[in-house]
Amino acid sequence: MENEVEKQIIRLIKQHKKIVIGIIISIFTLLVIYFGMAIYFMNHFYFGSTINCINVSGKNVEAVNKQMASKLQTYALNLKERGGKNEQIRANEIGLKYNSDGQFKELKDRQNPYKWILAFFNTDASKMIEGIKYDKQLLKKRVDTLSCFVNSNLIEPKNPSFKYIDKSYVIVSEVHGNKVNKDILYDHILDAILKEQTIIDLEFINCYVKPQYTSSSPKIIDTKNMLNKYVFSKITYTFGNHKELLDGSTINKWLTVDENLEVIFDEKEVKNYIDRLSKNYNTVGKNRDFVSSSGKTINIGGGDYGWSINRVKEAQALITAIKEGQTIAKDPVYIQTALSYGVNDIGNTYVEIDLTKQHLWFYKNGDLIAEGDVVTGNASSNHITPRGIYKLKYKQSDAVLRGPGYVSPVNFWMPFNGGIGIHDASWRDAFGGKIYKTDGSHGCINSPYYLAKVIFDNIEAGIPVVCY
Repeated sequence: MENEVEKQIIRLIKQHKKIVIGIIISIFTLLVIYFGMAIYFMNHFYFGSTINCINVSGKNVEAVNKQMASKLQTYALNLKERGGKNEQIRANEIGLKYNSDGQFKELKDRQNPYKWILAFFNTDASKMIEGIKYDKQLLKKRVDTLSCFVNSNLIEPKNPSFKYIDKSYVIVSEVHGNKVNKDILYDHILDAILKEQTIIDLEFINCYVKPQYTSSSPKIIDTKNMLNKYVFSKITYTFGNHKELLDGSTINKWLTVDENLEVIFDEKEVKNYIDRLSKNYNTVGKNRDFVSSSGKTINIGGGDYGWSINRVKEAQALITAIKEGQTIAKDPVYIQTALSYGVNDIGNTYVEIDLTKQHLWFYKNGDLIAEGDVVTGNASSNHITPRGIYKLKYKQSDAVLRGPGYVSPVNFWMPFNGGIGIHDASWRDAFGGKIYKTDGSHGCINSPYYLAKVIFDNIEAGIPVVCY
């Protein structure tokens, strides 16, 4: 029994010794591994070490110096531009280098070789960032020479414009162009270089200069609507049986839009349009074919009778009508009017004076009211009555005519050309014939009393007086 116990005790002692020896061997092995690794990490970076996100695990300083230098030398910042265009800024173009000038021993020295085990649990000592530096002047010069800043490649952004098509205005889309805001791009380039980023998308960083407005901008739509309001106007001028239609096909040529999107009338063109109307329809001073009482058609011009458009007032009235988008039929604003429209605007109420025959006829509504011989301006003293078609200015009874060397009371005074008019001449006992050649008036139409009275009683201001 005792022998059996002794044997068990001996077996236990042997087993304990083996365990102790095993522990001692394990501890020794671990110590060898630990110190072996510590010795290794005296000259090598921790496993999992990165510099600026570049893996340098287990490499010595010399290898890392070469690796980082090589990586930096191949660095290029790619600029993605509109239209699929790309440009690069390379390290050698801007003198790019690390702050440590490629010596990473200081970074390695921060890794305590005896704490290498802790690096598996605390990665802060394994991830390092090394700053870089560049030549500011070289970088500025390189940015200035980018093709996106070359004028010949530049497409300026443009606001939407407006085009008149098929009787209305449409919006022509804006031009985005390719103009780059240099300050914004430069700031992003600096940031990218310092972070060693390799791509900048110019569209993504929003560095393109934008047009102020787009096709959907409320101001653009308002301006288009205003333009269409103007060109939808229709103004029909009436000149008797003749009509002149003014619509968008002409109005659009007078409209422009300024940089503030305000619609501008070309008032000079509006005036030119009114001038063309005046040229076509004004009759003052123009030659007319006139059928005389003798049945002969004569061509006569001059005088102040006829239609005359007030160009300034009508231009303003027209602009107002267009701005209000009116559709109207209208007469132009006149300085003066005539009794009838057309080429022969004399109508059928007028005084006719034949200076050669020294005879006067007065027609009212086409009926001959009175006629008779008269005496006109003295030819020998160069007081010849001017030819032309004039309008009666007014009529006055019991007037006194005054001039150089004479004072002449008359019963009926009807001026039509300055100081020249029709009046009775009680001092004469004969009219007609060739009296006017040597004993004529100072230019007036001397008439017998009865003739002057009939005319006076039936005539009104504005009635034409035809002298030929």
